[in-house]
Amino acid sequence: MNSLIKFFLSSRPKKNFFFFGAKQIIRGRHGARLSGLSFALVLFLLLSACQNQPVSFAPEARDFIYPGKTWDRYSSPEAAGFSSQGIQQALDYVKTLATTSLVVVHKGRILFDYGETSELSYLASVRKSVLSMLFGKYVASGQIRLNKTLAELNLTDHGSLLPQELEATIEHLLSARSGVYHPASNSGDHLAYAPPRGSKKPGTYFLYSNWDFNALGTIFEQETGLNIYDALEKDLALPLEMEDFKREMQRKSGDLSKSIHPAYHMWLSTLDMARLGYLMLREGNWKGQQLIPRDWVKKSTRAITRVHEMNPEFLRKGPLGYGYLWWVFDGPGARGPYKGAYTAIGALGQFITVIPELDLVIAHKVNNQKTKETVSRDQYLKLVDLIVKARKR
Repeated sequence: MNSLIKFFLSSRPKKNFFFFGAKQIIRGRHGARLSGLSFALVLFLLLSACQNQPVSFAPEARDFIYPGKTWDRYSSPEAAGFSSQGIQQALDYVKTLATTSLVVVHKGRILFDYGETSELSYLASVRKSVLSMLFGKYVASGQIRLNKTLAELNLTDHGSLLPQELEATIEHLLSARSGVYHPASNSGDHLAYAPPRGSKKPGTYFLYSNWDFNALGTIFEQETGLNIYDALEKDLALPLEMEDFKREMQRKSGDLSKSIHPAYHMWLSTLDMARLGYLMLREGNWKGQQLIPRDWVKKSTRAITRVHEMNPEFLRKGPLGYGYLWWVFDGPGARGPYKGAYTAIGALGQFITVIPELDLVIAHKVNNQKTKETVSRDQYLKLVDLIVKARKR
């Protein structure tokens, strides 16, 4: 009992009033220790007295800086431990690209930014990583069971699904390993490279397919009873105090004659994309409130499909594997500052990148309504590398 008490007390911060008071009472006025039974009674009384008080069970959140209605900024790159010359090189490179906005956050403050960062525009496939974030708390609560099959969900589509395809689970769809190669309601995936339908068992083969991702939107709404955009507003936009979020801008699209599952496209500002990235960097915690379970953040951003297993084969030349709707730095590309890093990727040049080793978030946008140009994945990764190299050692 005494060893358990010591562990319990030592595992809490000394600054916390509740546990400081408990220590004093347990030790007694003259240093005498109470029995295990007395300790239990004291602990019960203290808990009862404090149950209406704001006791923090995520004290580490006090050590982090979070934005309020707006972000704080560093006075200079050097104040954040970066080189002004290195940051200028990154900015010079950005100006050669079709980038319309960029926000770089280090330890909760803006390191530097570029372009119209408050402008709302289309996120493309970054929406999928945002959906992964939304899934977290409903998986933890049991409302969504990852092992539930498409057959159990009564999920179907035009022309029906094959018996083997119906064996795919929610987890298979989240990891893009469903083995379902039904046409999707929108383009922007690798279905053109898909094997014949029914040729791959669920869970055995990675393919980036919008059918999987769109069906996940349908599943989310079916299992939670929530409209996906209402959940986006309630679970993320409001608690994160997004600066520019507009519920009325969010709308689904797609050719429903190809598939009954529409794409749940999203429109956000680059500043608000940075808030999403920062929430992930803080393992789902925002100012002491756990918006996304930590276990889910860790599970969804680990490489379920390693880079050498990616399909089509040309994806194996890059640094990225795949988790639950997040692209994950893997293999040789995950060394040094990129250890544990991951990114959301959308067509035309939409990105949210989280680099935990450097306490860094990068949000990048190309507004395709303004420019016909794009920023490729390779161009963006070069930009990220310039920012990373600007960090002083």
